[in-house]
Amino acid sequence: MKKRRFGLALSLVLAAGTLLSACGKDEGNGAEGGKDKKDALKVGMVTDAGTIDDKSFNQGTWEGILQASKELGVQEKYLKPGGTTEADYLKEIGNLYDAGYKFIVTPGFKFETAVFQAQDKYKDANFVIIDGSPNDGKNDPVVADNTVSIFFAEHQAGFVAGVATALELKEGEAGFIGGMEIPPVQKFNWGFQQGVAYANENLGTKITIKKENVVYQGSFDNVAAGQQLAAQMFDKGVNVIFAAAGGVGVGAINEAKTRVKSGKEVWMVGVDVDQYADGIYEGDKSVILTSAMKKIDHASFDMVKRFLNKDFPGGETLIYDAANDGVGIPEENPNLSDETVKQVKEVYEKLKAGEIEVSAEQGDLFK
Repeated sequence: MKKRRFGLALSLVLAAGTLLSACGKDEGNGAEGGKDKKDALKVGMVTDAGTIDDKSFNQGTWEGILQASKELGVQEKYLKPGGTTEADYLKEIGNLYDAGYKFIVTPGFKFETAVFQAQDKYKDANFVIIDGSPNDGKNDPVVADNTVSIFFAEHQAGFVAGVATALELKEGEAGFIGGMEIPPVQKFNWGFQQGVAYANENLGTKITIKKENVVYQGSFDNVAAGQQLAAQMFDKGVNVIFAAAGGVGVGAINEAKTRVKSGKEVWMVGVDVDQYADGIYEGDKSVILTSAMKKIDHASFDMVKRFLNKDFPGGETLIYDAANDGVGIPEENPNLSDETVKQVKEVYEKLKAGEIEVSAEQGDLFK
């Protein structure tokens, strides 16, 4: 079939949360790691800002490692650094290495300079950096033979979420709230716009996105600002907001919950992981229509499995996209109708097969 192009674009990563107060805290093994795994591969992780259950990069990465513990028999451990500097990260990488954990996974671009040093210092260890590439902070990335760098096609995840949003709501106005205006956040935005445009042009929907309702707040931790921005958009008639903004997005979700409780019909689209639980406002009802997901757990599990299969792609930079099921929306979307889910799956298969191409460059779809 003929490829369809939709003019917008992309580039790379999002993760944020509250600063950790624990300093070099050893979290031990997860529930699946155990006494009978003494001779198993030891897989370690150093967390970034936030907690292990942050519903973002830490949690996604750790869940993949726990899956490897359960299915592949590896022994697992994560450490919380006392801060978020290169020195903090290097300290915990060293602690894992000294404890025999020589397969180390790091979630997020903030680890780039630490992994750059660690991959050279600990040559008999293997490293996986998710959504980042090792570098010295000045020069081009250097992915050593004992390291794998992983990125995601955020534009494709945003596209699928945009299609799902348009199909479910049929008509209305959408908005976007981003955190920092960095490539991965932009890619989510541009992809979402392309997904809405695709649905409008091919699937009979009528969702509009006005330029004034696409905003980058400038941080990932200002919850109050996120709530205020969402309130302004909802007041202007926007009925669904896609937030790719960490804590800023949490504020937007909180505002949506407040509105729904007062009888308004507004929705949010989550990001990175399935944020349905974050949007619950009554019983099991949630303001999260769906989420644009990076399959972070899939990536961390896959790297452990490939290492055990002697197929570790050291020295490579990998892209997880629709073709390898690395992005998409949640398997379960309680707020999407069966018909919407069916149509989204059909679109996803076309995306996966290359019959639909989501543009890597920003265009102008504003009306």
